Amino acid sequence: MTNSVNQSSVPESTHTPMMQQYLKIKAEHPHELVFYRMGDFYELFYDDAKKASELLDVTLTARGKSNGEPIPMAGIPYHAADGYLAKLVRKGVSVAICEQIGDPATSKGPVERKVMRIVTPGTVSDESLLDASRDNLLVALCVREEQFGIASLDIGAGRFQVLEVEGLEAALGELQRLSPAELLVPEDLAISEITEQRRGLRRRAPWEFELETAQRLLTQQFGTQDLAGFGCDHMIVALAAAGCLLSYAKETQRTALPHINSLQSENREEAVVMDAATRRNLELDTNLTGGDENTLFDVLNTSATAMGGRLLRRWLNRPLRDLSTLKLRQQSIRALLHNYHFETLRGTLRQIGDLERILGRVALRSARPRDLSRLFASLSAYPLLQSQLQEADAGHLRSLATEIGTFPELEELLDRAIVENPPVVIRDGGVIAEGYDSELDELRNISTNAGQFLLDLETRERERTGISTLKVGYNRVHGYFIEISRGQADGAPADYIRRQTLKNAERFITPELKEFEDKALSAKSRALAREKGLYEEIIERLNEELLPLQIAAAAVAELDVLATLAERADNLNFTPPELTAEPGIHYVAGRHPVVEQVSDHPFVPNSLVLNGQRRMLIVTGPNMGGKSTYMRQTALVTLLAHIGSYVPAEQATIGMVDRIFTRIGSSDDLAGGRSTFMVEMTETANILNNASDRSLVLMDEIGRGTSTFDGLSLAWACAIQLAERVRAFTLFATHYFELTQLPEDYPTVANVHLDATEHHDNIVFLHNIQEGPASKSYGLQVAKLAGIPAPVIQLAQQQLAQLEGDAGKAQVKAPTQPVNQPLAPSPAQGELFAAATSPALEALQKLHPDDLTPRQALDMLYQLKGLL
Repeated sequence: MTNSVNQSSVPESTHTPMMQQYLKIKAEHPHELVFYRMGDFYELFYDDAKKASELLDVTLTARGKSNGEPIPMAGIPYHAADGYLAKLVRKGVSVAICEQIGDPATSKGPVERKVMRIVTPGTVSDESLLDASRDNLLVALCVREEQFGIASLDIGAGRFQVLEVEGLEAALGELQRLSPAELLVPEDLAISEITEQRRGLRRRAPWEFELETAQRLLTQQFGTQDLAGFGCDHMIVALAAAGCLLSYAKETQRTALPHINSLQSENREEAVVMDAATRRNLELDTNLTGGDENTLFDVLNTSATAMGGRLLRRWLNRPLRDLSTLKLRQQSIRALLHNYHFETLRGTLRQIGDLERILGRVALRSARPRDLSRLFASLSAYPLLQSQLQEADAGHLRSLATEIGTFPELEELLDRAIVENPPVVIRDGGVIAEGYDSELDELRNISTNAGQFLLDLETRERERTGISTLKVGYNRVHGYFIEISRGQADGAPADYIRRQTLKNAERFITPELKEFEDKALSAKSRALAREKGLYEEIIERLNEELLPLQIAAAAVAELDVLATLAERADNLNFTPPELTAEPGIHYVAGRHPVVEQVSDHPFVPNSLVLNGQRRMLIVTGPNMGGKSTYMRQTALVTLLAHIGSYVPAEQATIGMVDRIFTRIGSSDDLAGGRSTFMVEMTETANILNNASDRSLVLMDEIGRGTSTFDGLSLAWACAIQLAERVRAFTLFATHYFELTQLPEDYPTVANVHLDATEHHDNIVFLHNIQEGPASKSYGLQVAKLAGIPAPVIQLAQQQLAQLEGDAGKAQVKAPTQPVNQPLAPSPAQGELFAAATSPALEALQKLHPDDLTPRQALDMLYQLKGLL
């Protein structure tokens, strides 16, 4: 660390003992801000103080001097630390929390301090530091040649997963899906697409990614001989990443991690693969501006629990290809829709807290009293949930009921032990209910009722001794005493022990009063210590049932998602798609689920047919006519079917797809030094290289980022590649009207268009799909609608007329098709299929037969034939 005073270069003897202690701790945590506890504040020094001052907007001051220079310092109140930590975590900053562990009363020199935990963006578990609607993932990445191993951990829920993929593009897609809060990579990783401008990036020593170390750490954590039981022992690159991840989690938490009790292996082939561009373009849970509004998740998420909402987000980002799983989900939704059964269940689910994260804090021994209060309320709802699930006619729902179970003993324990509305923290007590522990009740009674005890004792002793001047008192020097006037002191009973002689009175102590004194003077601190001990015992008891509690929480989350999808199906008029292994996508009167909800006008539904004989649709029509909406709704209908949901259509038959690709929109990658066209071509190349005959591909305006002839040629070639060689199910939107000729030569290609009409020189969008190509582009009408000034429109109309008049004078140099058929010349802009002048006719008109020799005439004949 550097500073105006470089602390590492200043001799230790020039620092105060306290600063020597701080610098020693800071040297062990060079990459974290150190919150150094001093009384009621956490203090930061040197560069940490400067950084905290900027990030947290706190005052930068100075404390003493070091080597003649002031030491920069900033501080925050310890009781407000959560708010400041939340700000730092959101900005990707890690913090080491250094607490006082020594006793100030007995310490010689600085009170002993120790880092008790390290708060990092990927390992936070405190409720106040987390977004309840999103998974907070710690991810590690290991690379061996072209093999990428990815391990992810949700430390709040204990969900630990590994995955291996081939190639950088696949790895970037998975990182986009996981959206890690913190990413661990080897120090020597030099892949700019992964490491540059990524918040929460942590570089770790290469030896932390060694396979042998990883296997040892993982088997120790799970208490197993090997990892074969988790089905991932062959995933050596992913296991190396998992070992680094687990080591980092233990290093930051400084405690056991009993809730991390299994390792799940993900197979990329089990899911519908989507790359980063596709997730962005479809706006699954993040819109194009980076927000949550008007996304598919935003429309679907009416979940009753936070953990249900997070699971729904995971389902949307990882649709499945397993027909049996998807059909079980469909059957469950159908059963929940019967007699509106989902409404009853959702009422009960709303009583259940965020059990995944509560149990995570229980496992980390950081659960707060209100966590236990919410856990009790949740467990209390389980019996009612069980009785409601008995009415559901679906095997999968009954399986979930079995996994949820009931926990009467824990419910009874929490009911007896925790007060109804506990304080936020255990620190000041008041958490354990009265009647739970007799010793605690007695200590509390002494502490709160000391005055009454003394009055009762005084009355009792006066009656016993007959001494009217007897009174019970207390002072800080001598403690509790019985005082008798000097004249009556000789009548004190034998069990009175003289404590102090005054001028006019004698003071005594009795065994009973001495015992009360010992209890009373330490009752408050002893009560608090006893309460904390009891609280820790309850936490340990809960940990004994941690695994079944986790299983129950996961089942509740899935039940919540299924009930949510049933509610959405009912309220948004979704229908169950027929799921089939046969390739193809067919829906009737389909709708875009997001546009339909945000539009001020009734949504115009459209249908689609893609099958083995009809694999590509060339989509034409005016801008603003609905081409992009139609394409995206096809992807979303397909995606919803692949999470087991009902879909926004009157009827649908969906065959399993392996991937969804989109090439929609245009933007520069300025940071990566890529132009709009380069981004477009990179995404197109990814599609052409990775799509299969089971993929759904959306291509929008390919080739528009370059010159007309280059762009047209590229669009033509890409369309033929997708239709003939890849044979993917493709929606190919274009303004290159020449592409509408493709169906003439390729039987699996068909034309469709979005309809529009003109009214008094204005365009009216009809938004409905029709078979066949569009007849007009309506470009000038759309420009007028957008507010282009009238003189500009008039000038454009004049230029258009001139271009249409010259349309036949220039021949398009067309790319050669596989069947060696050249492209037709460009038609006029207004009428797509207006008659175009033949190149052979042009040449014939310019021909002067009388000027030709017989040999030239023969050559010209062959040339004309070639032009035809």
